[in-house]
Amino acid sequence: MFLYILLLIFGVFCCATSVVFIKLANIEPITLSSFRLLVATVFLLPLFIKEYRVNKEEVTLKDFITPLVPAVMLSLHFISWIAAARMTPAANASLIVNLVPLVMPLLLYIFLKEKINRVEMVATLIALAGVSLLGISDFNVNPEFLKGDILCFISMLFLSLYLVLGRKNTGDLWLYMVPLYFYAFCLCFIIALIFEVPFRAYEIKDILMAIGLGLVPTVIGHTVLNYSMKHLRGQIVSIFTMFQFVFAGVMGYFLFDEVPTVTFCIVSILLTISAVVATTDVIVKKKKR
Repeated sequence: MFLYILLLIFGVFCCATSVVFIKLANIEPITLSSFRLLVATVFLLPLFIKEYRVNKEEVTLKDFITPLVPAVMLSLHFISWIAAARMTPAANASLIVNLVPLVMPLLLYIFLKEKINRVEMVATLIALAGVSLLGISDFNVNPEFLKGDILCFISMLFLSLYLVLGRKNTGDLWLYMVPLYFYAFCLCFIIALIFEVPFRAYEIKDILMAIGLGLVPTVIGHTVLNYSMKHLRGQIVSIFTMFQFVFAGVMGYFLFDEVPTVTFCIVSILLTISAVVATTDVIVKKKKR
């Protein structure tokens, strides 16, 4: 169980690196989202083929249909998040996208009949207290940003649904993840063709950043999140995903000279306490069995 927690932390860290690649890549947002998904699909394709050959007698049409809805959720999360981030201040966006633990219990119950326990509730309240502190200090209440704030909330729901549906999947990992990334790529690329210009000459640096975005936060990060949703309780995963905020802040300091505020440090401490509370409960229960 402890190894699953360490793997989850590593996966969340990898997801947090996306902000670095996005900042360094001079590629339009939706096009960049489609490129990262294409890189993930191509890179993982050999694993998909290998797993398919081993299990081809058991593979059915349902195995290829199952990833379709989660892929749509992932695509809509990427696209709506990009649009929302441009319509509202960064503080508003950071607060709202970190509300996943608030809605996750309801979604887990609706889709899986899974209820969170008391310790997970306490850990969630501690984490949300940190997010609320961030909101109180920086949130900008302005009608001008209302549409962006609402879109951020919708984007957060897409992310939550994508994770819950990943937990619902009971098939082999690569037979699920590779079609998911491919379907999500197709949808993002079609939308990019409508709103952006994906076919143009790119600098080597931008291509490398797109590849990095596909390999680190997507191949490793999102794959680990889906794997963790199958092996850990859903609310535990949702609490740990909030650490993207902390990791991104630390990387921003070292890479872009973005000095963390006192509020950032306090919120980071509260999120750490929340994770320790949730993790300790899981490990103790595991030892008792």
